[in-house]
Amino acid sequence: MLDANLKNQLQTYLQNLKRPVELVVSADESKKSQELKSLANDIVSLSSLVSIKEAQGQRTPAMTVVNPALNTQISFAGLPMGHEFTSLVLALLHTGGHPIKLSDDIIEQIRNLPGKYEFETYVSLTCQNCPDVIQALNMMAAINPNITNVMIDGALFQDEVASRNIMAVPSVYLNGEVFAAGRISIGEILNKLDTGAASRKAEELSQKAPYEVLVVGGGPAGAAAAIYAARKGLRTGVVADKFGGQVAETVGIENFISVKATEGPKLVANLEAHVRDYEVDIMDNQKAVKLASDGLFELELASGAKLRSRTILLATGARWREMNVPGEKEYRGKGVAYCPHCDGPLFKGKRVAVIGGGNSGIEAAIDLANIVEHVTVLEFDSKLRADDVLQRKAASMGNIKIITQAMTTEVTGDGTRVNGLNYTDRATGENHHIALAGIFVQIGLVPNAEWLKGTVDLTPRGEIIVDERGQTSVPGVFAAGDVTNSPYKQIIIAMGSGANASLSAFDYLIRHSDDSTETKTTDTKAA
Repeated sequence: MLDANLKNQLQTYLQNLKRPVELVVSADESKKSQELKSLANDIVSLSSLVSIKEAQGQRTPAMTVVNPALNTQISFAGLPMGHEFTSLVLALLHTGGHPIKLSDDIIEQIRNLPGKYEFETYVSLTCQNCPDVIQALNMMAAINPNITNVMIDGALFQDEVASRNIMAVPSVYLNGEVFAAGRISIGEILNKLDTGAASRKAEELSQKAPYEVLVVGGGPAGAAAAIYAARKGLRTGVVADKFGGQVAETVGIENFISVKATEGPKLVANLEAHVRDYEVDIMDNQKAVKLASDGLFELELASGAKLRSRTILLATGARWREMNVPGEKEYRGKGVAYCPHCDGPLFKGKRVAVIGGGNSGIEAAIDLANIVEHVTVLEFDSKLRADDVLQRKAASMGNIKIITQAMTTEVTGDGTRVNGLNYTDRATGENHHIALAGIFVQIGLVPNAEWLKGTVDLTPRGEIIVDERGQTSVPGVFAAGDVTNSPYKQIIIAMGSGANASLSAFDYLIRHSDDSTETKTTDTKAA
């Protein structure tokens, strides 16, 4: 099942096992079952600490990674390849006693959770967001034997997916009930399970000493800003809803200079690792809701916590723009989707639409055309805005239809899932209906700055207005990245603007120093 290169890599990892691991395989005569058995046998052949046995389980094919001593169980229903192969490797390591990279406080919190938790997580093997959720739940299952998690390949177990009306991944069920949809971190999971965790965390955060630079946002701009501030010897904090921001939902990145090609989750992991190399206080799973000033700036979080800092650097990024038409919110996750790479496999053999004719829209249409029966692209303008090479590729595919001057007016459904959409032909005024199973929205970005209205100056589009130094209309408050009025929303530009704004914050602190705060420089060069 595994080629020689993968076997060599896996064998190296499995040398970190410290205790026995048992693979319990549920298989039949199907092709996928035989592939899963082959995978299990390959793993067993690479370590004397791994054994295998067959037992009929709830789902077939499936494989459960068991710690016989602690009775922890992590299951994979389907063949955990693609993006989920890493999840399997980590499950083996964590079950086998390799240290889990979580703080002692988090591990203790997981270990002491009361009750029994049976998670079921539906994924697609092309989803770049799914592994983060799987790995979070698997780590919890490796720590607490009262927690189990099974990864379910939605494309393989289609009847099960259909019975639960799952049309977006990752979709997480807890004890048979819907628990979460989309990316969710360990911190967010624990906040939902441990109802007192959020208030305890808020109290802890409020007790923190003031920062010299407090970065709001953990995307490329925020990461660059934090690194540059820390390199100047400044007391630096990063508060972020989710570290990585929108980049974590980006599949292929081919324009990050010096890196020929990478993927969003990999870049996010590298960003976070780089930030953690410095003395930066990272506060994840925290959303900013208000900014005020009374000598020091005070940042209020949704949890009720309040952080203080001499300067603020806003790097909250942007999010996918919604159509804002009837039915969109009602059918979100039930046919309305925003990530073709994640959710596309759930629409195999069906008819879908892509809203938007820019690069992201046409790229989505091309990707989906290889999976679904037919793709209809609806573009509001009279012509597509995508690059010519993408337009030519789309035109060469026999199952993509492009409609311009199309204004989507409504998403329709049967109450449980999407069955089509209505649009108006802007040239003729005629109304049309298209029967569809899914709608992928790709119409640009909205800056995450609504909470700053009335605090700093914004453009009519809601972007933070900054000068060439990243300074906002409020002295001591800087901004960078996609949340600003920067004309180009690119990862590398966001990083540069983050560094620029951070250096400006350093300069501001030098010029506004006082006797109560000593600004120390460890690197006088603009690195």
